[in-house]
Amino acid sequence: MVGAGPAGLLLAGDLATAGVRVTVLERRLHESNLTRAFVVHARTLEQLDARGLADRLLGTGTKVDHFRLFGRVSVNLAPLRSRYPFMLVTPQYEVEKVLGERALAAGVDLLRGADVHHVRQTADHVEVTYTDSDGAERTVRAAYLVGADGHHSVVRSKLGLAFPGKSVAQSLVLADVRMTDPPTEQLTVDGNAAGFCFVVPFGDGWYRIIVRDRRKELPDDAPAELGEIQWVAKQVFGTDFGVHDPRWMSRFHSDERQAERYRVGRVFLVGDAAHVHSPAGGMGMNTGLQDAADLGWKLAAAVQGRGGEQLLDTYQDERHPVGRMVLRMSGGLLRAALLRSPLARRIRNVVFPAAFALPPIGALVRMKQSGIGIAYGRRRGEHRLVGTRAPDVTALDGTRLYEALRGGRFVLVAPPGFAVPDGVVAHVVPGTDTALLVRPDGYVAWAGQTPVGLPAALRRWGAVPGVAA
Repeated sequence: MVGAGPAGLLLAGDLATAGVRVTVLERRLHESNLTRAFVVHARTLEQLDARGLADRLLGTGTKVDHFRLFGRVSVNLAPLRSRYPFMLVTPQYEVEKVLGERALAAGVDLLRGADVHHVRQTADHVEVTYTDSDGAERTVRAAYLVGADGHHSVVRSKLGLAFPGKSVAQSLVLADVRMTDPPTEQLTVDGNAAGFCFVVPFGDGWYRIIVRDRRKELPDDAPAELGEIQWVAKQVFGTDFGVHDPRWMSRFHSDERQAERYRVGRVFLVGDAAHVHSPAGGMGMNTGLQDAADLGWKLAAAVQGRGGEQLLDTYQDERHPVGRMVLRMSGGLLRAALLRSPLARRIRNVVFPAAFALPPIGALVRMKQSGIGIAYGRRRGEHRLVGTRAPDVTALDGTRLYEALRGGRFVLVAPPGFAVPDGVVAHVVPGTDTALLVRPDGYVAWAGQTPVGLPAALRRWGAVPGVAA
């Protein structure tokens, strides 16, 4: 694997936990305490719960259960039917820390200072050539390769994959600052003719702020200045919140891009190597982590002879549409915030509150942004629950489903008396009449009131031996 960001570390940890030998090549010599991503959504917290990591991460940030858009649109996350009906605001390096420690404890071989410059694949393996921290050229051979190496992915480039899309906002300034007069809202965002401003607290006295000054179109390497942040905040909100003492500032531009394919033979792309989005909605890192959660157990099944090409192809089938949806959703929010015309902003300020006040629309936005409402396709004739997220339910022995999923297992949520096949972990839940075969990533692989079709589903999804690798 190339890249030790959040997606790469989650995937590496999943594979190692499943008993697969994993080597991660990371260009950075040291972990970074600088971060652009800062939001962990409900569905990602559920995935971390299934790995025993959610409670630890919760202690590193602050919970945001409602926020305000454009001064008038209130979004309430409390109705989410999840153990985590909120966003967790925490720096990306905290996510990397918990995932990295899990990966190393599971036996992942993390090689820092590895600069990858060549990828070659054959019918039965992949070779990656890199320069190590001492300047020596080395080659590693593996059954599969995952490119988790970000926006400027070397792996994607070496595959010859295009990264179509465009820049949607130039010269954004991002900083972590102190404030003497912070906003009363947990999260606030707005924009006008002067620019765009986003503010959210980390909960430890630091605030993440993102601004765009419409007067400036500067390159990414131009110095970011506190005065620019103060001016934009005052123009947008009428106050600069007493911003002071930034611990770091960075200027960047926002792209919307997506690779047409997430798989080429034995090579896969996850996270920013596969797709990049605007920062609006805070969905970028979360989407990458969900990519990793989808791919890890499928690769483990292929390596261990329980799954073949059809199973691996489902990664593209399931995750590419999700990446496309996130591009559209985050891009729409950013464009709404950056409207120049006073008339367009007035229309936005009328239409958005009215739309969000409608229960179906408000619920749809909550479900999609949080990841709770994301579902995968199903075959004709399959139960309507197939492909949907499995909610956390408690068994007769008091174990929650997402506790039972730990270790990368398939779990059968079954009513009492259901005929459970040998070798399948049973999660017996009273009061239900439909059994669910839940994949290691927490999605429903099969559902029914009788075991008809269950053995075939177990084989199809690599839960048991029976499909040629």
